[in-house]
Amino acid sequence: MLEGDSVRPFASGLGMMGYVALDPSARDAAPASLGPAVPLHRVTLRAPIRPAKNVFCVGRNYIAHAEEGARARGETLELPPVPTFFTKAPTAIVDPDRPLVLSGALSPMYDWEAELAVVIGRRCRDVAEGEALDVIFGYTCLDDVTARDLQRKHGQWFKGKSLDGTCPLGPWIVPAEAIGDPQMLDIKLRVNGEVKQHASTATMIFSVKRIVAELSAGLTLEPGDVIATGTPEGVGFARTPPEFLKDGDVVEVEIEKIGVLRNPVRITT
Repeated sequence: MLEGDSVRPFASGLGMMGYVALDPSARDAAPASLGPAVPLHRVTLRAPIRPAKNVFCVGRNYIAHAEEGARARGETLELPPVPTFFTKAPTAIVDPDRPLVLSGALSPMYDWEAELAVVIGRRCRDVAEGEALDVIFGYTCLDDVTARDLQRKHGQWFKGKSLDGTCPLGPWIVPAEAIGDPQMLDIKLRVNGEVKQHASTATMIFSVKRIVAELSAGLTLEPGDVIATGTPEGVGFARTPPEFLKDGDVVEVEIEKIGVLRNPVRITT
């Protein structure tokens, strides 16, 4: 558990998944199960959570990103009446600061997508929109790395978004109460220090609470489930000319009140 510039490990074997699954009252007692604080610079961070099932994702959830995508594809923009859901395999998850090892033989078109990720805190279903924020444990950063050519080739998004190394997550989870309104966060992505994406979560088409309500309708969400809430404008394929990740690049996702998720890129032959 993060405390300033230090981290306190779970001493009881509880682990993050077990902690998230606790009732809120039981979480308050969890500090008794924590070990001594260790300076953050002396630890190696891992992905803060590894869900038992696929990462839920929302496509085209920022108006400017939807516009740039339609423009790049030569299509007329038509906004969906409900969120567009897809998933990423949990085997795609990568730890903070670890290389994104991507096959250049499989795709030359790896793209970046900075996203606010939601971590569900209790088992729920058919959650009313007005109560949706109450089932959230916390928030973290996610980069929905996408092989654009595979995404188009397969006609649906799962394969192009689920390759190993395409879901960096972290650097930690910030509790929901420390975030407050998730629609008031600054989000940006940098490649080699250059800002490629910069927006506010206020410009989401579907808010976090709407996403949770729509996803949970008839579908059980469980503690530790992760939902990526969409990416803003500035992705590589929609640029003129298009830009894609290269071997040696360093990608950073930064979200206000959360921190920076940083990963180097390694393209193999």
